[in-house]
Amino acid sequence: MAANDTIADMLTRIRNANMARHQTTQVPATKMTRSIAKVLREEGFIAEIEEAGEGIKRNLVISLKYKGKNRQPLITALKRVSKPGLRVYSNRKELPRVLGGIGIAIISTSSGIMTDREARRQNLGGEVLCHVW
Repeated sequence: MAANDTIADMLTRIRNANMARHQTTQVPATKMTRSIAKVLREEGFIAEIEEAGEGIKRNLVISLKYKGKNRQPLITALKRVSKPGLRVYSNRKELPRVLGGIGIAIISTSSGIMTDREARRQNLGGEVLCHVW
């Protein structure tokens, strides 16, 4: 499968694993997927990230988090914002607030991938990759 949009692919895999209540899901490891997974872990949406496989076929094994005895997924939604066909950029003054600050927007800035909150704090704008809540 030659997907050019690794981010959308990653979000879809997490979304599907969440709906099926899987404990883990695998995503091809790229710099971008690593950074996004790191942000999701720092924000408490996923439990942990491990790398599996070797060479070019490396995968990130993402452990998902659920709450309560009904195992409600912590992530209610993942939305891709900027797509390869339509990039969405935002300057520091217009960074999106997801659900009034309940969710996070993951922004690709000149100093790496970070949440909208972090980008606001560092006075940075960038490409709005996705929304998570």
